[in-house]
Amino acid sequence: MAYFAASTDTPQKNKEFAESLGVDYPLLADPETKTAESYGVRIPILGLAKRWTFYIGKDGRVLFVDKDVKPDGEARGARRAEEEVEG
Repeated sequence: MAYFAASTDTPQKNKEFAESLGVDYPLLADPETKTAESYGVRIPILGLAKRWTFYIGKDGRVLFVDKDVKPDGEARGARRAEEEVEG
């Protein structure tokens, strides 16, 4: 499974954040919130995005959306979603 994160922060802020946590996955920037808007997670007035996780199949279809994301427990969330998707 490949994964990445996206944030409405700038590329520089994302780089600093990723380095501070030592993450081993890409952290993409969406400072204009266009991607957040297209996925329906943009919080209007604040210009932030909801912490949802989208599981996308190899064919590009959204397989599952986890709306109960706990940043410190994403590995558990990924396993739960994988079970949901596989039936």
